[in-house]
Amino acid sequence: MSSSDTWQWDVVVVGASFAGAACALAARKAGLRVCVMERKRDPGLKLHTTGILVKEAAEETTLSRIPASLVRRVEGVRLYAPSLRSLYLQAPDYYFLTTDTGNVMRWLADEMQQAGVDLRLMQSFTDAAPVAANSSDTASAPGWQIEGLGRARWLIGADGAKSRVASRTGLGHVRDFLYGIEYEFADACLREPNALHCFISKRYAPGYIGWAAQNPTGVQFGLAFRHRPSRTGVPDIDGLLMEVGDWLGIDKKTRPSATRAGLIPCGGAVTPLAAPGVILTGDAAGIVSPVTAGGIHSAWRHGWMVGEAIARYMHGGEARPEQIAMQAAPHFRSKRLLRWAYDRFQMDWPFDLLLHSPPLRWAAEQVYFHKRGLRSQN
Repeated sequence: MSSSDTWQWDVVVVGASFAGAACALAARKAGLRVCVMERKRDPGLKLHTTGILVKEAAEETTLSRIPASLVRRVEGVRLYAPSLRSLYLQAPDYYFLTTDTGNVMRWLADEMQQAGVDLRLMQSFTDAAPVAANSSDTASAPGWQIEGLGRARWLIGADGAKSRVASRTGLGHVRDFLYGIEYEFADACLREPNALHCFISKRYAPGYIGWAAQNPTGVQFGLAFRHRPSRTGVPDIDGLLMEVGDWLGIDKKTRPSATRAGLIPCGGAVTPLAAPGVILTGDAAGIVSPVTAGGIHSAWRHGWMVGEAIARYMHGGEARPEQIAMQAAPHFRSKRLLRWAYDRFQMDWPFDLLLHSPPLRWAAEQVYFHKRGLRSQN
């Protein structure tokens, strides 16, 4: 392990995202000196995530400690065909947690600071250059001289789908995206609050879906489509709301209390994901399901494994963290195949025709519950 005279930090994480927080907490738990750079003044502002947690994330990670007031349990999925006929899906003992996402991110920031992480709000990552441990040790794996911060042994990019860390260090870029927009309706209530409402429509959501969910502070209603250079404009979320608002119980005259939008990776893990002394994780690494665009659980697991791998290596382990990071990144092979097919062959009529058929129900249960749900109803 390098001396503190050579390196100001063992690990610098760019981005106080779910993946960034996981990496920082894991490394700090092992006693490393960790700094997190976050360009926002408030980590709960300008979010690009729905904040919906799957059961695995809610039970198997540090996120299980989120205060109860910041989450709401939802146990089913109502899937709507383009005709608005619907199918209710549920799996025994499975659930999702919707969140007060802004305050969850603030809670995570507090968790990092209480653990001893140096969280630098309003400090953007601009550039970094590789440096050796000392001028005579050219064989040493490089660390990084980070502009405006100092020297760090490891640089972690958890800075989103358009990662500046990736561009400055020559790592892989996310090239395939969805573009999503989401409205928040404070204090609103869905007609059926115990379900995630998912809308299939090539007209409104080519390449993806629309959705609505009850969260601890109101209702979130969103829409995304496959982002392409040839496609102009933004998703017609107002048009979808006019069509489905009555079904959901949302007053179509109500204006949203907040809006968030952004790009969502959908092409799988980038290549290369790591190089000597620098690793990408979370959205920056493309660790998002190509089908569901769900990424919090995968991002948290990957970020935590990266933090642990660095700590083990710096405490004398032989396995290089870069290799572990690449091996730990999910491949999403079957989901990338489904993404390819959905991009090219999406049509509305099969969903209208086959909504209640066993094959479609089975496929939906695989997507939402990762296994066959044992109880479904209309």
